[in-house]
Amino acid sequence: MGPQDARDDPAAPGAQDTALDTARRLRAIGEELSDRFYERADVVRTLLVTLLAGRHSLILGPPGTAKSELARELTGRIEGASYWEILLSKFTAPTRMFGPIDVAALSRGEYRQVYEGRATTAHVAFIDEIFKCSTAALNETLGYLNERIYHPESGGEPVRCPLIGAITASNELPTGEDSAAIYDRLLVRIEVSYLEDPSNFAALVRSAVGRPAPPPRTTVELAALQHAVTGTVPAVEVPDAIVDAVCTLRAALRRKELVASDRRWRQAVGLLQASAYLDGRAAVGESDLSVLTHVLWHSPAERPTVEREVLHLVNPDAREALDLADTIDELETQLDAMAGQSREALSEWVIKKAHNQLATAGTRLEKLREEAVVSGRSTAAIDRVTGRQRAVRARVLTEALGVDASTVRSRL
Repeated sequence: MGPQDARDDPAAPGAQDTALDTARRLRAIGEELSDRFYERADVVRTLLVTLLAGRHSLILGPPGTAKSELARELTGRIEGASYWEILLSKFTAPTRMFGPIDVAALSRGEYRQVYEGRATTAHVAFIDEIFKCSTAALNETLGYLNERIYHPESGGEPVRCPLIGAITASNELPTGEDSAAIYDRLLVRIEVSYLEDPSNFAALVRSAVGRPAPPPRTTVELAALQHAVTGTVPAVEVPDAIVDAVCTLRAALRRKELVASDRRWRQAVGLLQASAYLDGRAAVGESDLSVLTHVLWHSPAERPTVEREVLHLVNPDAREALDLADTIDELETQLDAMAGQSREALSEWVIKKAHNQLATAGTRLEKLREEAVVSGRSTAAIDRVTGRQRAVRARVLTEALGVDASTVRSRL
């Protein structure tokens, strides 16, 4: 077996070392971005998993939630990759996306498009306002996302595109049949919102006026990422127990009238493999099933139900964490309802109710996390609920008790 054969064989020792290094680098990238983008750790990991699976993702959320910046920063870590981005509108022509007409060639009587720097040559794409895709560009965009091909304006041979995956973004859900067709092609759907924790918001404001030292910047080679996507990730084992768990989950969701297509379920297997690979494991485990919470819902209102069914199946710690999340959400609702009341009334509510319930929830979440770590289970859901607990507690301290937001972090 020669050097090239060793790289192509996922079981070869040299290939295994390369795969482990690529996964390690991607984990480091995830950690660095999670440190930079507050309250986005799960988003970052999910985007990495989706890219490793060679699939497309949607970041759904209001303007000003760092969707574009996060996508650029992530894709900018892939050395040697061609990156392309565009902000779509109802008037975006296909040639603006896939290649303008070569005017010089046209003057010579030749009809030719210039593909360089467009979607047709990109390894990674960021498409903002994806659901504003024009009717004229719809079919070409679907072909680009589905099959990685573009049909030239001149009607020549289809152009094969090197796209690994597209990260898309939108401020709103699709409303028409045309945009719904694109929505269906986006396997992973991630919701983002404005920062919840006042201390994180204070840190964000400070970052705008400070001059921090340049953060670490791990990168990964394009060839290494491509090899992982096409070779190593598909080679990750999917045990029979995982297949059984997926079948059980599908039946549970169907009982709640949440039905995903067979295509979506089949493509989701690649996400499970990518999740295991990112963690440095050779086989899919139960903890990897948590990525399905971003796959199996159609409207955001369905996401909590999907998440509960997934976690009921795979993670008893996370199940209890979600129950605690309900208590935390109720306290935040009460805080919102008390807006405008006197400081004395707010303080009384904190002393009699909010403080004890939030403290109890925080203590229990810490215990659940310790148990999950010891058992080798994922802590992602617990960490997310812990973030909610800290955010609501910070709101209570700042809004109900008048504590300075910049000092909240040290009190939590």
